[in-house]
Amino acid sequence: MGTPDFAVPSLRALAARPDLANIVAVYTQPDRPSGRGQKITEPPIKIVAKELGLKILQPENVNDPDEKRALVDIMADVVVVVAYAQFLSQAILNTPRLGCINVHSSLLPKYRGAAPIQYAIWQGEEESGVSTMRLVPKMDAGPVLLQKSIPITDEMTASQLHDELAKIGGELIVDTLALVRDGKHVEKEQDEAQVTYAKLIKKEDGLIDWTKTGREIINQIRAFDPWPGTFGRSTRGMIKILKAKFHANVSGAPSSATAGDILSQAGGLWVKCADGWVELLQVQPEGRKPMQVQEFLNGLHNAHFGFNA
Repeated sequence: MGTPDFAVPSLRALAARPDLANIVAVYTQPDRPSGRGQKITEPPIKIVAKELGLKILQPENVNDPDEKRALVDIMADVVVVVAYAQFLSQAILNTPRLGCINVHSSLLPKYRGAAPIQYAIWQGEEESGVSTMRLVPKMDAGPVLLQKSIPITDEMTASQLHDELAKIGGELIVDTLALVRDGKHVEKEQDEAQVTYAKLIKKEDGLIDWTKTGREIINQIRAFDPWPGTFGRSTRGMIKILKAKFHANVSGAPSSATAGDILSQAGGLWVKCADGWVELLQVQPEGRKPMQVQEFLNGLHNAHFGFNA
């Protein structure tokens, strides 16, 4: 059971191991309108499942009584869940003989919830990882079977971390099912005192508060790549900040500068934050394509420009 790109490596990894797993069905979300044209689009998992010749089911609500009977008829030993985006009732969790096992993109109990990859970068974590766990009715609260961690580098964006963790997820679910099959798995209960949550991210979360520290702002830019993006409210409309760098000090910067003030010199553009200056490297003005900051400055033609804190 899975839907987005993150679930694809897990499906491919299991499909490549017929000695371990015979995939009897793939559950995914129904086709939905997507993009500016709202074209009906198949979920990434469905596209791969079709390529692999697997049975595909797309119920609007997997907990519907008829859907539960359909799952019973499949007679699966275990259900693997990877970013399926539907809550599974206790009745569904009880249906497979060996239960339901989830691949989650955080080092539980940290960052339960919808956006663990973004939150790990946003909050300045030095590492992230993947956990496999047994699903229970409470969100991401089940006992952990296996975990693998990786460092978060200073330059890593959420999209890059996503791809790394998706690959690890595929490796980890294979290892987990092998242990479950052989009865060698160990289930470790999560420490509820250490739980943190990664709530659903909204577009407005991308608005930069220039009174934050430079590190906080750079983390926000990295965390919200590619969505929802990070942007500043300026005298020229909303400016999306694609790449930036923090400097504690900038030569020639006025000591009286306050948050949101800009410094433009030698083809560069810096914005004052709480503890220094954020140098903008690549931006995207409203209705325009992404551009290097020099091109953006050339287009201003010496017009007044500034950010609001």
